[in-house]
Amino acid sequence: MTDSSPPPLVLDDLAAPRFGPEAAEVMALGAALADDVELAPGRLVDDAIAKAGGLDDFGPDGWQEPLEVICRAYRTEAGLSRFGTVSIHAQLVQLLANRLLIAEVIRRHPQALEEEVRAPIVIAGLPRTGTTHLHNLLSADPSLRFLPYWESIEPVPAAGEPMFGDGNLAPRTARCDAAIDMAEMWTPELRRMHEMSTWHAHEEIHLLAIDCSSMYFDTLAVVPSWREYYRSQDQTPHYRYLRTVLQVLQFLRGGDRWVLKSPQHLEQFGPLSTVFPDATVVVTHRDPAEVVVSMATMIAYVARVHVEAPDPVAIGRHWSGVLVEMLGACVSDRGLLADERSTDIRFEDFMADEAATVSAVYRLAGQPLDGRAAAAHAEYLAGHRRNRHGRVLHDAAAVGIDRDTLSAATSDYRDAFGV
Repeated sequence: MTDSSPPPLVLDDLAAPRFGPEAAEVMALGAALADDVELAPGRLVDDAIAKAGGLDDFGPDGWQEPLEVICRAYRTEAGLSRFGTVSIHAQLVQLLANRLLIAEVIRRHPQALEEEVRAPIVIAGLPRTGTTHLHNLLSADPSLRFLPYWESIEPVPAAGEPMFGDGNLAPRTARCDAAIDMAEMWTPELRRMHEMSTWHAHEEIHLLAIDCSSMYFDTLAVVPSWREYYRSQDQTPHYRYLRTVLQVLQFLRGGDRWVLKSPQHLEQFGPLSTVFPDATVVVTHRDPAEVVVSMATMIAYVARVHVEAPDPVAIGRHWSGVLVEMLGACVSDRGLLADERSTDIRFEDFMADEAATVSAVYRLAGQPLDGRAAAAHAEYLAGHRRNRHGRVLHDAAAVGIDRDTLSAATSDYRDAFGV
């Protein structure tokens, strides 16, 4: 069979992004709005209330202080462009509006909180360790419930839109389609590294972000003070809020066994096991040098959307430190997961035999691997050949990473998990 994938690509414009004419025009139009927005909690709250049709009940407290910290970090540390300021303002307003709309669903339908979030299957691993592929593969099974990208962005209908029935999905999926088309204008090569589509199984970090505490905020810009604050706080209350959102989503759209995934869980095994004590947790592993260089390159590439003058070396060094911390937490906290409901999977083993890996996960989770599930997995694999959008050729020096130094910093992790 002839390989029809695009040829491998070197991203040679990380520090000086090149945009096509259409993308540049759209970004200039967005930048013109920067004087009309403000990354300040009071302004964001007011704008969210307006977006949510006047709703003003944000639900339980606990989100206010982290919102203040992240706003200050974005204003003072991130080096945002004018377009980036507008984009992040819009995202924060959407998150707060989602919070208002979720609280309204609970007010009108308190029975939503009676939903049982039963024994979720949770994938915890750094990006580039096979988590996305495994997540989407499991999510192809119609008997499991996953979070599509559109639902992570707008988990409940907007103000004035129907809450139930087939028609309640169309406005949100259409908006997601448009947003993805727009984003592809200024990050056209992102699909080589991380494919995004409206129905793609997505991480729950967007749901955690509704409670204003999530690793998601780090991915938009380098904000060390946010990272320091986040690491100093017990994330258990925010994981409880995540569980509440999952209850609301089950109530609105059904499903009773979730497939979840996020790298964030690697350093949050305590909150994860406390809030979801019956979860099956799959921890994925790969040579950290491959993971860190790949992820740093992706983050540096996406920085063009929000940052005025991206510094790929600074981004790489920051994320190298973050991921070393996360792997250290994985080593120290792995014992918090129940042995009978957790497993470790090496990337190489998964790639060598995908069917065996899936079968092992199903056995561990007590999930039936019936003919319908197997057929769904096969159909997914047939349509999602690895690297079908082309590969990115990574250069460790371009993102400021020395592989020998990284290898030494992660020796405990590599010894613990045999990678």
